[in-house]
Amino acid sequence: MAVRTVLKMGDSRLLQKAKPVESFDTSELHALLQDMRDTMAALNGAGLAAPQIGVSRQVVIFGVSRNPRYPQAEEVPYTILINPVVDPLDATMEEGWEGCLSIPGMRGLVPRYVRVRYRGYDEYGRPIDRTVSGFHARVVQHEVDHLNGILYPMRIRDLRNFGFNETLFPGQELVDD
Repeated sequence: MAVRTVLKMGDSRLLQKAKPVESFDTSELHALLQDMRDTMAALNGAGLAAPQIGVSRQVVIFGVSRNPRYPQAEEVPYTILINPVVDPLDATMEEGWEGCLSIPGMRGLVPRYVRVRYRGYDEYGRPIDRTVSGFHARVVQHEVDHLNGILYPMRIRDLRNFGFNETLFPGQELVDD
């Protein structure tokens, strides 16, 4: 289909709460998902939320294969998640470095729940219900935040842990989430 322009931090559309998807398995939804896949692949992202390409719908995609560019990250299965709900399974949080396609070239140390349960639907309306931890939990929380108008810098506790990739991690090639 098409690689879409990713909205950048500062665009007010990224701060809005996305609307739920009401109809599944439609040509419109499949076209949106194809554009999201194409865009995420072209930018080497780990995930993408529909609001990042200007579509106010509760749709996210994410997935990470074993990759030298994600050396310490475990594999996260490619997932289409629509109308998601994320619940922490306990109060344990962990800080980890995050980037974002809407904030290119930067990283921040972000606290996230270590274990979560997420529920939602695939593009055909089939239910998804997973309990995950670690990097998988971090990725899904990051993407679902986009549906609520939250960008990762809003969660950073200490802005001394936010900066440009080449300054924070000289000589490393990093990918935005």
